[in-house]
Amino acid sequence: MEVNESLRERMAESGLTQAELANAVNTELWNSGYGGTVSDRTVRNWLTGKTRWPHRRQRDALEAVFDCPITHLGFKQRGNPQESLEDRMLRRRFISASAGVALTTAPVPASAQAAATRVGMGDVARLLAKFTVLVANDHRYGGKLTIENQASALAGEALSLQARGGASQRVRNALYSCAASFTSSAMWAAIDGRRFAAAQRHFDRASSLAAMSGDSTIQFRIWSHAGSLYRHLERPVDALAANDVARSLPIARRDQVFASLGHARHAAIHGLTGDARAVRQTLGHAQEALERADQAGQRPVWINAFYDQAELASLAVAAYLSLGYYAEAEAHAHRSLSLLRPGLHRTKAIITARLAHAQIGQGDLEPAVATAMSLASSPVDQHPRVSTMLDDFGNALRTAAPASPLTKTWDAYIHDGGRTA
Repeated sequence: MEVNESLRERMAESGLTQAELANAVNTELWNSGYGGTVSDRTVRNWLTGKTRWPHRRQRDALEAVFDCPITHLGFKQRGNPQESLEDRMLRRRFISASAGVALTTAPVPASAQAAATRVGMGDVARLLAKFTVLVANDHRYGGKLTIENQASALAGEALSLQARGGASQRVRNALYSCAASFTSSAMWAAIDGRRFAAAQRHFDRASSLAAMSGDSTIQFRIWSHAGSLYRHLERPVDALAANDVARSLPIARRDQVFASLGHARHAAIHGLTGDARAVRQTLGHAQEALERADQAGQRPVWINAFYDQAELASLAVAAYLSLGYYAEAEAHAHRSLSLLRPGLHRTKAIITARLAHAQIGQGDLEPAVATAMSLASSPVDQHPRVSTMLDDFGNALRTAAPASPLTKTWDAYIHDGGRTA
């Protein structure tokens, strides 16, 4: 047997364990309408070369997970027939089984079948407990493909419960809401990791699931994420339109925390358009709404986990940086960092990187380099957004002061740290 080094390398690059890859492939199978039966052992057989050519559906799922042709993952088909012997055997077996199922399957009483497959709110609660852990990991690390795949796997679990058997309409709506929320988390992880094509696919899936749930809270999250996606793609017109959908939903009228988040993200988008008046106005609306909000109100875990005064100030930093108003950006960055809750490592890294940009924008090279170096020595500098911002910082420093000893110090520091500037 020939070890599949290509697959091993792809898994290492993506940070996927065997179990996580199995979950990711099963999620793709569920999303395609098939049952997921891939296990750790299946992945181990792929890696050792025991399985050199997976089943067709598994091949399709692997291509979706890694976004590349199956042959780029080290799999080789023996010979080159249009259809493998394995596929032909599977097809014949499927046809035979389908033809005989009506004759060989004993009827099961409807009442017994419903009782055995009944799904309730306890199942929903177990899914939400897993989701809480996922949200915490996202705020520690963010942007990782493993988090994106774990969120997709949770969505697959919710949909498999939906398909399993009997449930009340309340439970079905809750399961669709869970699936939409988990897919929205996969979308955000993809945005955070700058995997924008994957984020768009998750958005398409999440928006349809949210519509079936009838839950305006999760619809707000998905459309608000869409606004962020288009902001990162520097498409402000689309970003404003998507965020307007979120701001017009009933939850944004009922709950001032949602209203505040909608305004704050709108301000960050307005920064891209160069409209300073709109930025100041929408930030004012965001602040007023947050001050009016009932802080003791019941809200989903995903919004409670991150949105507060510190996040509002962080979005203000993004808006003022886009405008080139560096003093205002620095002031909001210091405020955000002083208010930030412990454990939000990814958010702290992003705000710190923005602070370095605000300082160098004002010509304060020494504090800017010190701020950036505080990031480059920590594990979070490998986060895709932080890494990009540090690379941009290095370019700005070389442009502003190419012969400065500080520039040489930064370049040497980056080189010694193994980063590519």
